[in-house]
Amino acid sequence: MRTYRVWAPEAGRVDVEVGGAAHPMAPARGADGWWQADAPDGAYGFRLDGGPLLPDPRSPRQPDGPDGPSRPVDHAAFRWSDVPWRGRALPGSVVYELHVGTFTPGGTFDAAAERLDHLVELGVDLVELMPVCPFPGRYGWGYDGVAPWAVHEPYGGPDGLKRFVDAAHRKGLGVVLDVVHNHLGPSGNHLPAYGPYFTERHHTPWGAAVNLDAPGSDEVRRYLIGSALAWLRDYRIDGLRLDAVHALADDRALPFLEELAAEVERLAVASGRPLFLIAESDLNDPRTTAPRQAGGLGLAAQWSDDYHHALHTLLTGESHGYYADFAADPYAACAKALTGGFFHDGGWSSFRGRSHGRPFPTAYGHRLLGYLQTHDQVGNRAAGDRLSATLSPGRLAAGAALVLTSPFTPMLFMGEEWGAATPWQYFTDHTDPGLAEAVRQGRRREFAEHGWRPEDVPDPQARATVLASVLDWSEPAREPHAGLLDWYRRLIRLRRTHPELTDPDLGAVRVDHDAAQQWLVVHRGPYRVVVHLGGDGPRRIALDRPYADTLALFGDAWPESDGSLHLAAESTAVVRVG
Repeated sequence: MRTYRVWAPEAGRVDVEVGGAAHPMAPARGADGWWQADAPDGAYGFRLDGGPLLPDPRSPRQPDGPDGPSRPVDHAAFRWSDVPWRGRALPGSVVYELHVGTFTPGGTFDAAAERLDHLVELGVDLVELMPVCPFPGRYGWGYDGVAPWAVHEPYGGPDGLKRFVDAAHRKGLGVVLDVVHNHLGPSGNHLPAYGPYFTERHHTPWGAAVNLDAPGSDEVRRYLIGSALAWLRDYRIDGLRLDAVHALADDRALPFLEELAAEVERLAVASGRPLFLIAESDLNDPRTTAPRQAGGLGLAAQWSDDYHHALHTLLTGESHGYYADFAADPYAACAKALTGGFFHDGGWSSFRGRSHGRPFPTAYGHRLLGYLQTHDQVGNRAAGDRLSATLSPGRLAAGAALVLTSPFTPMLFMGEEWGAATPWQYFTDHTDPGLAEAVRQGRRREFAEHGWRPEDVPDPQARATVLASVLDWSEPAREPHAGLLDWYRRLIRLRRTHPELTDPDLGAVRVDHDAAQQWLVVHRGPYRVVVHLGGDGPRRIALDRPYADTLALFGDAWPESDGSLHLAAESTAVVRVG
């Protein structure tokens, strides 16, 4: 027997059904809107006022998909390794983002765990998993999940995730999990039947907002915070990446994110290991990562799309959409991001048609994640083309150096480290034919506005689209991939062995550049990261102090007697000056 509980404040009658047998539930004493009953263990669901059988909103397992019955999980039964794990803090770490379903041909946690040695040899510290909550079908990005306490069964379910985390910890790798609190998927979302989980008071790109400030929001907040803590506690995850926090509509005096950060901090103290939250935020508001004691929300870090956009325009020359703000002078844009954190720090944004952002506190560069590619920036392109599809190895190497020697917390996207030739495209596996067709046509319409023919936009529902996005693990052993992979490994080793390269003080960074001559020099203590992007011959680049030693080189470079440096076309050097 076990006790079943569910919050259904608007229901007049609730039954829990276990193995086909209904058991009436009674209002829980002293818990407004909660119902409970003792019933046998087994697959179960709830009926509200005699309606259809629904899965548990707090279901820990959905073996038959989001619409099927729920299953209990005994978290205490899992046998973790005896190797002690004391956690992995975010500052000073290198993060690696991966999608379980396409990281390997197997597409499971266990298959991904077999490739962890590659990440250890690469030198990363934290593995960030894209969302793993259940969603319709087998394939998807995970952002349409509908059961925020459960694990997608085709990946391996709850025990599969625990095996992956356990294997990562044994190898010294921390695990970050991407979670979505701003919406639930369009298919399989049964929360509205139970209570006011959503509110028409606010609207988001997905419709009615998650209820964080309307009547009933106390329980909705507890629901989301409970889910977040369960990942950190029951699955021993080390940190959470919070999807699009700017879409969390919340007018209460105590913001949801601040409340969540406080609860995570308490759990970290109780567990004796560092736990942290990383935001995806479009607000450019330093309060997101400022400590709660200083009036901030208390999140450890946030993604920095500004630095990505500056690097992207520098390397590709693209200037459409949100790249327009950076494309006027991408060298200056990179310099501003490297020395100020936010490019948009209160000035005009042509893309938004208004001013945007606030200045970032320059002492805390580690609170920004810097990256060259992410699932969003690759997968949301029409063809899911990576930078490696259009850039030379020399330009890819330059981008890697500008990320991995930056004052930010670096993050890589799976396969980036060897210049993967496989794309990473937008794919779904919706079981509702109407929804599948709507997604297919919507994506075609979106890119038709930018001149794409419908037949050239990969069909999200086609299995060929997801198969094309699976990494090819034979590539790292052959050129040009092997050379780029070695470059990434050397850069990460440099970051480990030279503390000045992990210094988060943006105020200590200086950047010299010449857009006409296509070179840029980043000053990091006694080190200089020298990048020459021109393709029309070598450049002589003056250094502020005499050249002393080359630490890493991609391409060709040679010093002059006066201490300056000659770089061949599309070469990058990390050097020490004396």
